[in-house]
Amino acid sequence: MVDPRRLRFAAWLTTAVLALVLVTGNAWLLAAQAVVFALGAYGRNPYARLYRPTSPPGELEDARPPRFAQVVGLSFAVLGTALFAAGLDTAALLATAAALSAALLNAAFGVCLGCELYLIVKRTTHREEGATA
Repeated sequence: MVDPRRLRFAAWLTTAVLALVLVTGNAWLLAAQAVVFALGAYGRNPYARLYRPTSPPGELEDARPPRFAQVVGLSFAVLGTALFAAGLDTAALLATAAALSAALLNAAFGVCLGCELYLIVKRTTHREEGATA
């Protein structure tokens, strides 16, 4: 279980980093963000660890959907980094923009696209498992 405030704080920092990548075209910064996503997928997001709550959380959330969202972010960051390395800067920036859009939605509105995708996958696979039984 995780404090959703930590997740939104991390999303704001991720938004800032990805926006900086878009402005500068810095592949190394995107690679560093990929490492942050990878750590987040294992529940060790360094951005979330920076958050210092002033009060206990009102509620906790299941950690699995946000971890899945970190894997989705990692996928876009790795893709973008690979595209930068291949000299396909425009495509790399598009991959970065996709990750940035998701991070901003989470930070500003609490809408976690990766979490929603997790739930869709979970429902779909659960339904398929029930159909074969």
